[in-house]
Amino acid sequence: MSAPAFTLNRNPFGKLVFVGADGIAHEGVTPVRAFALTAPDEGIALLSAEGKELLWIDRLADLPAPLRTLIEEELAQREFMPEIHRIVAVGSFVTPSTWRVETDRGETELILKSEDDIRRLHGSRHPRGLLIADSNGIHYLIRDRDALDAQSRKLLKRFL
Repeated sequence: MSAPAFTLNRNPFGKLVFVGADGIAHEGVTPVRAFALTAPDEGIALLSAEGKELLWIDRLADLPAPLRTLIEEELAQREFMPEIHRIVAVGSFVTPSTWRVETDRGETELILKSEDDIRRLHGSRHPRGLLIADSNGIHYLIRDRDALDAQSRKLLKRFL
């Protein structure tokens, strides 16, 4: 593995600082996954604070461990996607509807504004998966709708 033609560090304020081959430092760099669900370790863009792409990373595994860890830490801070394990209750079968769900982060309530806020995931990682957006813009993941318990599947089916 050859040394990358850039450096990436955190400044004293916790912001990422990217220095490319041209020697210009860019503060407030943000890593963004191109395919967050289907290929999370491939296709990562490093964007400047202005949203300009500074660097494209084909595969995180190709980076030296310290750089990879720094990018993974930053991505983990940015990405918040609880995974639904069970649908406990649904307030009504017309939208907007309040759902009480158990996630990997505990029990919570979400408001589904429309059936259009439930998207089917297509891809090798989650072929039976769903992505549910609530009224606050939080996205919830169901990795495999067939793996949910019978009651959850029954409630979910009313919205699909």
